[in-house]
Amino acid sequence: MRHQLIILQRTQKRPRLHNTDRILFVLFSKLLNRWKDSLIIVKPATVISWHKKGFKLFWRWKSCNKLGRPGIDPEIRKLIREMSQANVLWGAPRIHGELLKLGIDVSQATVRRYMIKHRKPPSQHWRTFLDNHLKNTVSIDLFVVPTINFKLLFVLVVLSHDRRKIVHFNVTASPSAAWTGQQIIEAFPWDNAPKYMIRDNDSIYGADFKQRVNSAGIKQVRTTFKSPWQNAYCERVIGSIRRNAPITVSC
Repeated sequence: MRHQLIILQRTQKRPRLHNTDRILFVLFSKLLNRWKDSLIIVKPATVISWHKKGFKLFWRWKSCNKLGRPGIDPEIRKLIREMSQANVLWGAPRIHGELLKLGIDVSQATVRRYMIKHRKPPSQHWRTFLDNHLKNTVSIDLFVVPTINFKLLFVLVVLSHDRRKIVHFNVTASPSAAWTGQQIIEAFPWDNAPKYMIRDNDSIYGADFKQRVNSAGIKQVRTTFKSPWQNAYCERVIGSIRRNAPITVSC
């Protein structure tokens, strides 16, 4: 009460509170039990808000005095940029390892932060990729033809993707991996073999088939199980043969 009377006796028409007054009111609120009953010129909520504001200012001042994480030497930052610029294919792990060899102990995250971000060339579209590899790609597949004697014949079709042309086919009543591999050798003699060959996961393409195809330098690309659309060109040719050719033959 005495301090409030001092404030009211000041010469100003409307008494102004100084920071020292606010600090005293906050101290009174912590030291006195019934401090709210004695307040007249301000509300208790105002004193509480002063306390919260002072709390925020104190911790802001305390956090600003901290230096935080130590900074990186400008020479090290310059070295990281020069290494990433001179070695485009090096990533953060490689540059970090080279710095450790030089006795510079920095984290890999720091190296990644100061590296130069290289612009990667745009990747080609899927259609462009297929067009570029059409001449080096073939696909194979087997289909069944019933005979007039109620037997089954197996037909192997080898299709070239560049002109969608059947380069080889053969028929057998008892297919095997050795027979299928021999058909690939006959389809591409004199080192004429393509680079890629698309096929499904049929058991007919066994160890003998793989050995002969690998010896010819052909890379086998297997389609996913139950996904005939991944070998669409060959499936479409087989469909055309079934629609345009007689289904039964004499044997």
